[in-house]
Amino acid sequence: MVQTLDAVRKPAVAGMFYPAAPAALRGEIEGLLRAAAPVERAAAWPKALIAPHAGTIYSGPIAAAAYARLAPARGKIERVVLLGPAHRLPFRGIAAPTSASFETPLGRIVVDHAAVSRALACPGVGELDRAFDGEHSLEVHLPFLQAVLGDFALAPFVVGGTAPGQVAALLDALWGGVETLIVVSTDLSHYLDYASAKRVDARTCRAIERLEAETIEDDGACGRYPVKGLLEVARRRGMRATTLDLRSSGDTAGDKARVVGYGAWALEEEDAARLSDMERRTLAKIALESIRKGLETGRPLALDLDKLPWSLRTHRASFVTLTIAGKLRGCIGMLAAERPLALDVAQSAFAAAFQDPRFAKLTAAEFGAVDIEVSVLSTPAPVPAASEAELLKQLVPGRDGVILEAGAKRSTFLPDVWKGIPEPHAFLSALRAKAGMDPAAWPKTMRAWRYRTEAFVLPASGRGQA
Repeated sequence: MVQTLDAVRKPAVAGMFYPAAPAALRGEIEGLLRAAAPVERAAAWPKALIAPHAGTIYSGPIAAAAYARLAPARGKIERVVLLGPAHRLPFRGIAAPTSASFETPLGRIVVDHAAVSRALACPGVGELDRAFDGEHSLEVHLPFLQAVLGDFALAPFVVGGTAPGQVAALLDALWGGVETLIVVSTDLSHYLDYASAKRVDARTCRAIERLEAETIEDDGACGRYPVKGLLEVARRRGMRATTLDLRSSGDTAGDKARVVGYGAWALEEEDAARLSDMERRTLAKIALESIRKGLETGRPLALDLDKLPWSLRTHRASFVTLTIAGKLRGCIGMLAAERPLALDVAQSAFAAAFQDPRFAKLTAAEFGAVDIEVSVLSTPAPVPAASEAELLKQLVPGRDGVILEAGAKRSTFLPDVWKGIPEPHAFLSALRAKAGMDPAAWPKTMRAWRYRTEAFVLPASGRGQA
């Protein structure tokens, strides 16, 4: 690697995309961060962020929703791996810089050349300083990072046309631990009317929430190449993507005739991606009230999603299990994330109480005695396995939920089922039988997925706390 150790990459869009005066810039960034939604998880921060890169007057509030999540990480994140799309120089592959540092009105950020050197060993990555000339997709993030994190080293990359696998390989090489943050820069739809943009951006949002890189449309995100690479890694690592904000320039500082869409997402690794106490209480209350509403009206609880936090509007799948004195009284849920989590819990709770074909409808007399368990699923990850033995090598009994599918036959066991069937071979045999398959056979067309759940119970005796 040829290092231009005395080269400083000067800001290209200061005074255009954000204020050039240091005091004005710091004041604006800090104001945007204060106005962002409060962060309840005070001890944790995301592993990766997806955030927009327009001028702060347009996309600043949306970007701030992402960067506000980093408040507890100050002094702890040592390296930021920043990827953004190429707007000015068409090229194939991923461009790395030779500069020693990047500068904004808030100061200089040293380039982590050890990280960049590791990236250069990845396929498709090469030095190309011209890709950074005038490029705003990385630069507009730097003042936010400086304001929130203080000192850190930067590993910046401009992503041209490339396969998601090449971006994923770079991210894997630089993933690190809690000291490393991944940021992917992207805006969403461009120059559609407000209503059309809202529809297109909603589809992109669903793809990100589901970690479905393959469903992001070419016009859905200008940073689709780095976004797809991140989603590929996130799906493989069993991460959770949570929407933090989704708006357009028509909501912030522009008219509604021609808008640009903006979104912010936090991606968290499994141990950090847990629901907060507030989110659990809210979901438990929704499940309870949906069953109560069903008893009164025959319909599930109607929700005003706009009054709920973005974390509960993110599309996720859930199951609701009802028990009375330890005996199953109903269990219904979804395996695919097809609707906002809060709505999914409301619908699943209603269905578990009144639509489980194995049981009669829950009665008002039973309602006071029923325990309600809500299980929120992670995104199912495919498990390549040509035999039962291969699948068992990759499963963690007691933690993994399993989906098996062969042709039109498909079924799942939640992780809790391991408590009743702890022997792994018996567990999979019972799951095949549940799907209507031969419990002793492994069809050549068999496909398997695993997922994990975050489960919490609202006991009949504790409803005053919901």
